[in-house]
Amino acid sequence: MKVLLTGFEPFGSETVNPSYEAIRQLPEHIGRAELVTARIPVSFEQSGPVLKEALAIHRPDIVICVGQAGGYSGIAMERVAINLQDASIPDNCGVQPSEQPILPDGPAAYFSSLPVKKLAAALRQNGIPAFVSNSAGTYVCNHLMYTLLHLIDRDHLPVIGGFIHVPYSTRQAAAKTPVPASMDLAQITRGLALAVETLV
Repeated sequence: MKVLLTGFEPFGSETVNPSYEAIRQLPEHIGRAELVTARIPVSFEQSGPVLKEALAIHRPDIVICVGQAGGYSGIAMERVAINLQDASIPDNCGVQPSEQPILPDGPAAYFSSLPVKKLAAALRQNGIPAFVSNSAGTYVCNHLMYTLLHLIDRDHLPVIGGFIHVPYSTRQAAAKTPVPASMDLAQITRGLALAVETLV
């Protein structure tokens, strides 16, 4: 079994992104699963092709895309991706779509094929704050989740996949005023490892 985890590069005023920093800390194997990773650009135009290339190279059984949700106090299992891109800030390429569909002919939404409630419960049982979220937003995170689920559906891929949002790391929060909710990077990494372990 192979699990592909993706994380994003930093964006906005940040110099790190805990989504990618955490997946980099994961072991190469959890149980009977091999873990592989990919770094995704914070770009509406480039994120999808990078993900598609990673799918073609690694041919995973499970895909977990991970992103940063500043201000969250726990790890969020995203249930739904919607066919909308509406950015409050430009992406890293300066693109800022407003009320545009991701795919003009695509369905209104896709649901994660990951067992989101089971994953959130597994983390909470191990002392890690986690919850199910019903909105992945309308920025690049939602765009990537929608793209992943569309590729799985369109190409009939034998893959389950979805999206997880993680909070600011404590390193990020310490540099902000007022100090927002955050989680230690080691705890974020442990939460993602538990998610993989639960799926495997």
